[in-house]
Amino acid sequence: MPDSIMYREDAYVVLESDRPEQLMTPEGLLEKLTEIVRSRQDNLPRELQKFTDVEEQARYLMENYCELDMEAGKYLQWYVVRLEK
Repeated sequence: MPDSIMYREDAYVVLESDRPEQLMTPEGLLEKLTEIVRSRQDNLPRELQKFTDVEEQARYLMENYCELDMEAGKYLQWYVVRLEK
């Protein structure tokens, strides 16, 4: 039986072009992705277009992707990390 820690998302490491890596909470990453998705409704991955709610789009993006193509030469990537207490 798998350990429940395997499914816990304590934080995300977020990598953006021209910025140092950031450690974000799941809520913080969701907020960031929601803002990006809201501003890019005309340029979203096809799988996100089936959702009508911006927050649903952002949550699907956060849970099913680890990268989003930004403008040419720019990137946004995120990876889940588990923090030991």
